[in-house]
This record gives sequence, C-alpha cells and structure tokens, in this order.
Amino acid sequence: MYMGLLSGKVALVTGGSRGIGRGIALELAKAGCSVIINYRKDKSGAEETLDILNKIGGYAKAFKADVRSYLESKNMIEEIIKEFGKIDILVNNAGVSKVGLFIDAKEEDWDEIINTNLKGVFNCCHSVVPHMLSKGVGSIINISSMWGNVGASCEVIYSASKGGINSFTKALAKELGPSNIRVNAISPGVINTDMNSWLSEEDVNELQQEIPLCKFGECEDIGNTVVFLASDNSKYITGQIITVDGGMV
Repeated sequence: MYMGLLSGKVALVTGGSRGIGRGIALELAKAGCSVIINYRKDKSGAEETLDILNKIGGYAKAFKADVRSYLESKNMIEEIIKEFGKIDILVNNAGVSKVGLFIDAKEEDWDEIINTNLKGVFNCCHSVVPHMLSKGVGSIINISSMWGNVGASCEVIYSASKGGINSFTKALAKELGPSNIRVNAISPGVINTDMNSWLSEEDVNELQQEIPLCKFGECEDIGNTVVFLASDNSKYITGQIITVDGGMV
C-alpha cells in the first residue's frame, strides 16, 4: 500500500527496539525510508529489529541514547545528520508506564515517567527542529495514548505525561506551521504487544468486549498511521491527535 511512498527519506524512531516502535520502523522501511532505531538498554531487541528490516530490504541502523538526557539526544541527532545528511521524520515513541495507585507512587516513579515520556519528546524536538527549519520541511510524530485523551485510573502520571504530549503537539504545530513543518500525534488504544502478555485469557476477552471493534490493535496499525502522517498524503494535516483505538474511547 505504501511501497516507495517515503523513498529517500530519513526517519528516527525513538524506543524502536520492540513493540510499537518496531512496528513503526518496519512500516517506515517498507515505505522506502532509511530508519534509525533508537534504544536505551535493549540492544538485543534493537539488533532483532535491524535483522527484520534488513530481511525486507530496508536500510536501518541502531543508535544507543537515553532520550531523558538532553545532551545524549542532541548528540544522537547531530551524529545522524552528519552521517545521513538530514532527518526528515522524527517519531517520538520512547515511553514507560507504571500501573498503580497514585498515592503509592514515589517521586522517582513520576520522574522516570515524565522524563522519558514528555521531556524525551522536548529533548528530541528541540535538537531536530533547527535542522528542519534550515531545510524548510519536516514531519514530527509523537506517540501519545488514548489515556492522554481521557485519563486512566491507576495510570495517573502516565496519563498526565501523554496529555502533555497532546498539548505540546498542538502548540508546536502552530509555531512551526509557517515553516512547513508538520507536528501530529497518535493516541494508540490497546495494542497487541509483549506489554500485554501478563493478561490472562479471561482478562483479554473482557478487554476486547470493551472495544467496539472487539479486538486489540496491531503494531502495524500504528506504523501505517505514522507512514500516512509522514507522507504528502497528509500534507494539510497538522496539530492533530489521531486516536487509533478501535473506538474504545
């Protein structure tokens, strides 16, 4: 469907070693992108993602950096631009979640969530935007969550971090629109990844019944939406939060 749609483009996907990040990288590669997969700890996962992309004929490279660190994010982006000459597409996917009551959370819990999910987006955008401004074009896609739209009990801090991404996306889109840089976000619902492997069969069935389409989404559903938002097929779309959740919220 998207074969060759993004030929010649260079994309950076943060948190691309597994799950949704891997699915995004795969669909971008299928569309013709050179894909840089960022990871913080999961080297084996990143290498597995590279193997998958290489097998379909994609060009990909892994880059270790902690997006919580402004300096590491900046150095990563500068190294990528030095090697590839540009970054056309930035996908801010790196994220963490902790389930539990807010009153039981510790300061280090919300520091990790906010620094990864929200500050990580700030860090990467702040370093890539000057380059996109010099080129007069670019697409930034932030991966949020349906809980950023409506909030979730027992994921209060996570919901706040994703709600922050939504507001940041809308505001930055207004700021960068005159420079032909588009900024959008995707809010996934329940996606079929290893993060849900702890659910029992009964839990899965109950959860699916809450979803109007009666099934979990797949990583490729998010990846295909990223490709659409990164391409000229969405050239008049910016500042939007696209919810991909099977109608759940």
